[in-house]
Amino acid sequence: MSDGVHLRDMTIDDCEAVAAVRVRGWQSSYVGMVPQRYLDAMSVEADAARRRAHLTGDGSAVGNIVAERDGRVVGWACYGPYREEADAPPPRGEPAADAELYAAYVLPEQHSTGAGRALLTESLSRAAHDGFPRMFLWVLAENARARRFYEKAGFAFDGTAEPFELDGVLVPEVRYVRRLSAADAAAVSLG
Repeated sequence: MSDGVHLRDMTIDDCEAVAAVRVRGWQSSYVGMVPQRYLDAMSVEADAARRRAHLTGDGSAVGNIVAERDGRVVGWACYGPYREEADAPPPRGEPAADAELYAAYVLPEQHSTGAGRALLTESLSRAAHDGFPRMFLWVLAENARARRFYEKAGFAFDGTAEPFELDGVLVPEVRYVRRLSAADAAAVSLG
């Protein structure tokens, strides 16, 4: 619990609420950074269907965490093995070499309330507890607010930049990394 935020594992019943967090997060945070037509076309219903498919698929190595305030989902984070290592997984029983924060969003009205920080801290803690030595993440190069947020949490730009294509437009992303520690692992609050 942090600043009235309760963290817990995401369930199938959270798919609509998490989709609303993600869609509203994109639509408020990425204006001017990604094609507006893409943002306008985003749908909570379609995103919720993708969340359901991920949760019911073979995503056992993926951690999905929700942040609640007063019983309402206000944020969501998702992490797991670093995707570039997916083609060469480690031997059975050993953790992937590194973790990746795939997503972290809070409702726009929840910015600067502690919900995002709580989700990030829990993701770092769980990844460290699972034995990952580092966590990577990708962030839009132009997203100064998110970059400051991650830098305050100890992440640093590692010099890697790559664009991805979205609706026919190249959108530049940069990669950040943070070493995980025993202190991070000790902070796990979820079972």
